[in-house]
Amino acid sequence: MSTQTTYRQAGVDIDEAERAVLLIKRHASKTLTPQVLTSIGSFGAGFSLKGWRDPVLVSSADGVGTKLKVAFAAGQHDTVGEDLVNHCVNDIAVQGATPLFFLDYFAVGKLESEICGKVVGGIARACKHNGCALIGGETAEMPGMYAPGEYDLAGFIVGAVERKQMLTGTSIEPGDTIIGLPSEGLHTNGYSLARKLLFDVAGHAPDARLVELSGTLAEELLKTHRSYLKPLQALHKAKLLKGAAHITGGGITDNVPRILPRGTTAVIERGSWPNQPIFELLRRLGNIPEDDYRRTFNLGVGMVLVVADKKFGFVSQILKKLREPFYRIGHIAAHKSKQPRVVYQ
Repeated sequence: MSTQTTYRQAGVDIDEAERAVLLIKRHASKTLTPQVLTSIGSFGAGFSLKGWRDPVLVSSADGVGTKLKVAFAAGQHDTVGEDLVNHCVNDIAVQGATPLFFLDYFAVGKLESEICGKVVGGIARACKHNGCALIGGETAEMPGMYAPGEYDLAGFIVGAVERKQMLTGTSIEPGDTIIGLPSEGLHTNGYSLARKLLFDVAGHAPDARLVELSGTLAEELLKTHRSYLKPLQALHKAKLLKGAAHITGGGITDNVPRILPRGTTAVIERGSWPNQPIFELLRRLGNIPEDDYRRTFNLGVGMVLVVADKKFGFVSQILKKLREPFYRIGHIAAHKSKQPRVVYQ
């Protein structure tokens, strides 16, 4: 006669999963809007587009990456969900889209409902802040897939923009002004290199206090990825925004060309914005080559805007009214090569 074996003995605790679901429902309920047609727990989530005339749906999927390793080491799980949502929001906002709804994927080897609740709580806070409904997702407990105390986190966002109001960058032309909006540290990019330099090479602990930084190393590295939705929406509504680029993996060098028309180049002025201490610290520790440095980190600029030079005054007024710091960091120039690019001067 064979011995009975339960799912719990195989490593999956259904009771703990039910506790996690209750926490998720509580957080998600605070984000729901009248357009949400289903409740958390449905097989599929429904959302109404009533009120839109000719909507184009804009979507994005992303993860938090190895920034999670810092969260594990510091035992801080309540901000990575905000990182995830804000990153996805920025990715669709640069095309003029309004966030509608969000779905998350939380995968873990052994589920702990308290940690899951903190992660999803961060997701819900960011969704609420961005006017986005958390309408579904997946919580997966997979024994043996992840190291003890670790998990993976990813998300999927859907937004909408009226077809005629899409931001495509096609109106960008030589003479336009480039504006940079500041980041909060690394955001969610470059952490594999940052962790190697700070923890492996320099031997620092997450709670180390370095003279270059205002707090602990973990506090610096876990600064929340900013949402730029409000300034983007305000400038787009005023018809002042020609294009916007979210500065993520690849830095300014690789992300700005994604919005430029053929035959143009973005000329970025070195030293036109403050250099955050964390980036200089990393460059010194790794003696990082200039090109690699600029393509790995955002270097203090999390969003790039392109506006008409003659409209710069109006743009400045709106950003100041929003109390949004900004820097004039360059201009658009013509270039014989048809392939858009970035040059530094």
